[in-house]
Amino acid sequence: MRYLIDTNIFIYLSTDREGLHPDVLAMLSEPETLLYISTESVRELIVAYNSKGLGNKKWKTAEDMVRSIEETYYVEILPIQKEVMYTYSRLRINNSQNHRDPSDHVIISHAMTLKMPLISSDTRFDYYRKQGLDFIFNEK
Repeated sequence: MRYLIDTNIFIYLSTDREGLHPDVLAMLSEPETLLYISTESVRELIVAYNSKGLGNKKWKTAEDMVRSIEETYYVEILPIQKEVMYTYSRLRINNSQNHRDPSDHVIISHAMTLKMPLISSDTRFDYYRKQGLDFIFNEK
């Protein structure tokens, strides 16, 4: 099975596996599972590394972190194609929960465009199911 993982899921996978629900961890660990991450998530990870010190004890540089996504964790980084931007342009935003994070919206659009289940710990993502998002919630 193919899954797109949200930024927070990669953080748990790489630095704090206890943040992953046992069912999600089992799903991610299955031998036939293929994991993907949006370029937008990688951008968020670089910002977090540079500004908040995310994983500074684990990686010497942000570039080392990016390299390890594919080489150590076997998560393929997916580019954002123009089709994703078309989906993003049509996405109805979850205003009822004040969900205004454009990075989240791009990641959601990426999953919807590729018809790939998205795994995240963000409760606000459930709103987008009615627009076609296949969402797997990681209950911490």
